[in-house]
Amino acid sequence: MFEQTFKNIDDILHKDAGCGSELDYVEQTSWVLFLKYLDDLEQDKQTVAELSGRAYQPIIGPEFKWSVWAAPKTPLGMPDHQVALTGDDLLDFVNERLFPYLKKFKANAEHPDTIEYKIGEIFSELKNRLQSGYNLREVINLIDLLRFRTHAEKHEMSHLYESKIKNMGNAGRNGGEYYTPRPLIKTIVRVVAPVMGEKIYDGAVGSAGFLVEAFDYLKTGRNLTTSDLETLQKRTFYGKEKKSLAYIIGTMNMILHGIEAPNIVHTNTLAENLSDIQEKDRYDVVLANPPFGGKERAEVQQNFPIKTGETASLFMQHFVRILKAGGRAGVVIKNTFLSNTDNASVSLRKLLLENCNLHTVLDLPGGTFTGAGVKTVVLFFEKGAPTQNVWFYQLNLDRNLGKTNALNERDLADFVTLQQTKADSENSWTVNRADINPITYDLSAKNPHKKEETALREPQEILAEMRALDEESADILNGIWELV
Repeated sequence: MFEQTFKNIDDILHKDAGCGSELDYVEQTSWVLFLKYLDDLEQDKQTVAELSGRAYQPIIGPEFKWSVWAAPKTPLGMPDHQVALTGDDLLDFVNERLFPYLKKFKANAEHPDTIEYKIGEIFSELKNRLQSGYNLREVINLIDLLRFRTHAEKHEMSHLYESKIKNMGNAGRNGGEYYTPRPLIKTIVRVVAPVMGEKIYDGAVGSAGFLVEAFDYLKTGRNLTTSDLETLQKRTFYGKEKKSLAYIIGTMNMILHGIEAPNIVHTNTLAENLSDIQEKDRYDVVLANPPFGGKERAEVQQNFPIKTGETASLFMQHFVRILKAGGRAGVVIKNTFLSNTDNASVSLRKLLLENCNLHTVLDLPGGTFTGAGVKTVVLFFEKGAPTQNVWFYQLNLDRNLGKTNALNERDLADFVTLQQTKADSENSWTVNRADINPITYDLSAKNPHKKEETALREPQEILAEMRALDEESADILNGIWELV
């Protein structure tokens, strides 16, 4: 039912002039879905309170309850179409009364780690984009049919929300920034192996995939105490996100997975000066896929000892600094990080090798990230002792990865098994620190078990060269015409 409902909602949003892409579909579905989820959550909390003889204080005021403005019912429990707002009346209520009311929750909340504060943050960051109140009415009616009362319902809902984020990642317009393949995230979490009580951090949180998978990893197959559950809810998962849409989706994703008040902050992580990070600010585990290819302004670069405009390199410095001594990390980064010869890259590799034990490098094939032609690696390291040996694993698959042939957990099973002992194989090898060039600190993933082959260029590189040649030809022709 959930899947078909989502498809029907997308069909409605596609017709609306205010929604132009998969990103808009996810954003608009999210706020309506969140209010329905919140209504079911309130009903559950009220039932628990009544069973224990306690009074329950509702979060949402009477006239703004889902059952009043969104889905009024007749005494027989059927939709009351005579009372339900629609058309311009519905748009006016949502835009002029509902959203302003919900925004105030942020200022009125007692503390940032409450669901009230998160409600205020979410509705301060987004707006209703639907231009037709009739389309909005159809969306509301469909979402009202959904239930989030049982564990199975919540699990299915969170799974489908992840699917929508994946579709958004495939849709272009920078959507890929928000989605890291889940099989890769699960593998990274398994290798880093967080334990109960550790503080886990993602400074480029996106859709919060790393935090969600870490949450599932820590609660699956364990008999959790009340204290454990409270620790997971309030004192385990932390994130920061710069972009508004990613912040909303990440927060929503964690709430739908069971974290009621996610510790995600809407801020530019890189605006924080590294020298201001104190011991109390540090984390046990870092899991992240920071954006690569971006450029930061000169004033942001001043926050870092190694000056560079490359966003991912700044994030790497941030992660090393914010880890506790003995803290562990799994970070995705472009594979050019291993071999770039610019001063910043060399200095950063030196920093990593001298301050951390870079024990594992997973070299991923092109196409791992749908829509992105760049090749990536995953760096696994522990802070507090210099690197002695680096174990490399090159993921060689007998197929090309893409939208219809994505990375799966079976592809990574051999890596997970061998990584435990760091054994040599056709695809894995170890490099001793003494063999790393002390001037360049080059860490190129060159598999000694394979013969050197002529490297095939990526399609994006070939297309870029073709465009450059076309432009050069056009310039030549224009020059000829000018001479004539």
